[in-house]
Amino acid sequence: MFVTCPHLPQLSFLANSFSTPILLSLRRGQASVSYAQSLLGAPETRLTALDNGLRIASEETGHATCTVGLWIGSGSRYESEKNNGAGFFLEHMAFKGTKKYPQSALEQQVESIGAHLSAYTSREHTAYYMKTLAKDLPIAVELLSEVVQSCSLNEAEIEQQRGVILRELEEVEGNLQDVCLDLLHATAFQGTPLGHSVLGPSENARTLTRHDLVDYINSHYKAPRMVLAAAGGVNHDELVSLAKSHFGGVSFEYEGDAVPVLSPCRFTGSEIRMRDDSLPLAHIAIAVEGANAASPDVVPLMVANSIIGSYDLTFGGGKHLSSRLARLAAEENLCHSFQAFHSSYSDTGLLGIHFVTDRHHIEDMLHWSQNAWMNLCTTLTESDVARGKNALKASLVGQLNGTTPICDDIGRHILNYGRRIPLAEWDAQIDAVTPRMVRDICSKYIYDKCPAVAAVGGFCCSFGPFHTIVRGHTMCFIAGSCRRVNSHSLCYFNNKKNNVEMALLGCF
Repeated sequence: MFVTCPHLPQLSFLANSFSTPILLSLRRGQASVSYAQSLLGAPETRLTALDNGLRIASEETGHATCTVGLWIGSGSRYESEKNNGAGFFLEHMAFKGTKKYPQSALEQQVESIGAHLSAYTSREHTAYYMKTLAKDLPIAVELLSEVVQSCSLNEAEIEQQRGVILRELEEVEGNLQDVCLDLLHATAFQGTPLGHSVLGPSENARTLTRHDLVDYINSHYKAPRMVLAAAGGVNHDELVSLAKSHFGGVSFEYEGDAVPVLSPCRFTGSEIRMRDDSLPLAHIAIAVEGANAASPDVVPLMVANSIIGSYDLTFGGGKHLSSRLARLAAEENLCHSFQAFHSSYSDTGLLGIHFVTDRHHIEDMLHWSQNAWMNLCTTLTESDVARGKNALKASLVGQLNGTTPICDDIGRHILNYGRRIPLAEWDAQIDAVTPRMVRDICSKYIYDKCPAVAAVGGFCCSFGPFHTIVRGHTMCFIAGSCRRVNSHSLCYFNNKKNNVEMALLGCF
């Protein structure tokens, strides 16, 4: 017997046999939307600016739900050593009550409409956002306005959250991947604000005062640095009207015209190690300076990262992956996992590889990781680039699954680029990437560059240090010693497998 419904896939089952598995079949033509259709059918992102400089951006999809939030150009990069962690502290204080709504009333308002209120802080962005039913958009915008503009910052609540943050800092220390990547930023951008961690040091968490938090808000929560973004069942004109009502009074002036200016963050080839022999595995991250968010080099570097790809021992199938490094990792048991990454900021970036391995395979994994980089500069083929482009396209489309990731994408794009870059434009830029382009751009960022390296966990003293990445028959040489020669470093390398020694000059 077949039971059909005009709005559901056809179900086929035997009515009188409860032991027979239910068979699910999808009608052709209704199973999925093609990639081309997803590009052509993507809704337009509308953008409007208020008189005070606050921007409103939205994508209307007609869904019954929506996500709306405020994205602010602030984060740990805008902090000093003294107040590092203030933005993260404010994130914890945001939902602890406002001048109009005490904490209990705020929670009741959110729960009464079945909404989810959340926030995050990164190095250059802070976001407060809410997912709710489309009909409750006015309530959501009002509550977000209260949270951002009228946070009560009660002294008793500050002390309570201080304890919560200190416990969270202790928990984060157990996440070795996060620790490793924080250390990578600390050494790569040492002496600059990008070297600050988002959470800040525990010492600051103990000493930050209400005055510090108020000063941070007054310094950075300005209308020109804010984007009210929304996605889902939203009407742009209605959103603009709500923004005028609730955010039209946000100040765009700085006290004494002291407009915060981001100082350039220089990259320093260097290394940092945090050794703990009680840990069976080591987390290693190696990176060179990458492209900034608005650079035309970003897309080719993203394709290059997709070519290197990722690997996880628990997923299996590594011997059959198209990534050379993944196949080597699986066949030679080089690591438990690795992930190529490219982190872009407003004026710089990090192009790197993070991997987890035991102490006996660190040097081999470092060797083959840098070898993978050199392959990008020298032996890249058409099939490699085609595979990387397809993987990147799939990743970009897959990330925009739901109103919340779309809203986040809108907010970050407006802050980074001043506009929302549509998927069709990303697709065209990816299609324009050629093997020669990837080779040239990877050579620009990788060849003869000093990397930054961070290591956390159990490892031997013998590996490293790490110096200039060089090209020579696609072979990379690491490990050895280094001494200062004026503003350069004279580096002696030793490839243990071939007992080859080299001397190279490279800037740190």
